[in-house]
Amino acid sequence: MIKISSLSLSGGQGKTTLTVLLARYLAQHGKTVLVIDCDAQANSTTFLGVDIEEDDPTLLEVLKGDIEAKDCLYEVSERLHLIPADDGLDAIGDYLSSSAAGALMLKRRLKNISGFDYCLIDSPPQRSQISSTVIGASDYAILPCESSVKGYGSLVRTLEAIKELQDLEVTNIATLGILPFRDRWVGARRTNESEKCINAMAQVLDQVFPSIRESEQYKKAVSNRTTLEALGHPDLEYPFEKIAEKLEGIS
Repeated sequence: MIKISSLSLSGGQGKTTLTVLLARYLAQHGKTVLVIDCDAQANSTTFLGVDIEEDDPTLLEVLKGDIEAKDCLYEVSERLHLIPADDGLDAIGDYLSSSAAGALMLKRRLKNISGFDYCLIDSPPQRSQISSTVIGASDYAILPCESSVKGYGSLVRTLEAIKELQDLEVTNIATLGILPFRDRWVGARRTNESEKCINAMAQVLDQVFPSIRESEQYKKAVSNRTTLEALGHPDLEYPFEKIAEKLEGIS
């Protein structure tokens, strides 16, 4: 099972959009996928259609060792499963910081998980103990980044956080590429700000995937818990197609 995190240290960069739509795309194309929601806002959990009751186990119990990860799998579809989050995940920071192996905790908890081609991890939108354990568990990272000055700044901070844990030999994570998000176009032309920011991204990392354009169709697919193809917009799946090709090359 290849573990890929959607990483950014700022909100609004497209982490959940990437996680949910890539998961559905891969499952639709015959791959078995596990999504792990590591954000206390639980947006991936919501948009994958899993309703959590008060006493249902979530990632919080998995990280604390109260339940094994294999016993916390919720079926979304035949080839797509989820380990969900809820707002209780906010409490895990102290637990992870008090452990000598906090940055490796998620990796340890996932050891007994099998039967999936890919594990997609939706990370929280800030530097925290949870984001560190996400990086520690991941084989690869995809870095969604809004095509704006704010997005570029978030990208730089995220890469710094990855390098810090690499230097500490906590992780061997590799960056799979940058996914520009909310790429703005006017007619047939990309706006100057988007153009400038995407060019800057390419100076930071060689691999820049085709962008997610600013379009209501992406929001609609996420909110309606479906795919872009099902909405009649298979052309908008091109970024996920290219990511899937890249993943196929490392499988």
